[in-house]
Amino acid sequence: MELMDRLAEAERRIGYRFKDRVLLAQSLRHASSADDRLDSNERLEFLGDAILGMVVCTELFDRYPDLLEGELTKIKSNVVSRRVCAEIAEELGLGELLELGKGMNGRGDMPSSLHAAVLESAIGAMYLDGGFGRARQFILDLLESRIEHAAKLGHQHNFKSVLQQVFQRKGLGAPVYLVLDERGPDHSKCFEVCVAAGGRQFEGCWGPNKKQAEQQAALAALLHLDLAVTDGAGDIRLSDDCWNDDPIDNPVAEKPGAEESAEVSADDAGSESTGIEDVQGPEDAGDLAADVETLIE
Repeated sequence: MELMDRLAEAERRIGYRFKDRVLLAQSLRHASSADDRLDSNERLEFLGDAILGMVVCTELFDRYPDLLEGELTKIKSNVVSRRVCAEIAEELGLGELLELGKGMNGRGDMPSSLHAAVLESAIGAMYLDGGFGRARQFILDLLESRIEHAAKLGHQHNFKSVLQQVFQRKGLGAPVYLVLDERGPDHSKCFEVCVAAGGRQFEGCWGPNKKQAEQQAALAALLHLDLAVTDGAGDIRLSDDCWNDDPIDNPVAEKPGAEESAEVSADDAGSESTGIEDVQGPEDAGDLAADVETLIE
């Protein structure tokens, strides 16, 4: 595609006509195709990343006056990430318009980081060409549904953090994570982990590593206690009961076989992890690893 045709198509896809098309052309020029890296989209990517973060942080601050800093940060990290930027760039088809050097792989193998970079560089170019207000509107139009979705979920896929808050609020103390079993070679080991707290023990869950198994175990505990539900779209939603001080009445019998020798992991009960899916056994744990890497990116 000729340069002018490519620029016109880019304007159509992002819904903005540039006064200075030199900025748009630079936003679509990868370093591999530039004679000088200063002429590539890297500086615009740097600027666009900052504009994106400021717009989203300001919007969250104004939209959710009752949320604490930590809760706002969790929503922001879910909405403003390389993964989300890459997804949006692919939806807009910006990667197809990126000017790449001859040594780059085919566009079908284009890394998600390149997709994310071209969106951020386009935002930077739009800011310089049309001002902050125009860039802000572009960003919010793209992220509106994602902001609402992240805010409604309430957990940002960090079920360990939610469980710790809930248990402490309801007087059960901090949850303890017991390693019940582990299988596989050292370089690809998967683990079965369960949650124990307040004299109760919940069902064990498998994961491709301890962190993911602990997230699965925390989610299993929340679901068992009806503190979380899976909606029709497959999303996990937290119950309002998570945030009150009412005691938990749902009894849980201790699971046979939870020997005292089981490894305990309580120190990192509040650490974050993302990208959780339902893993039923060790054979599924390996399949989850690739998805986890994509979501954490």
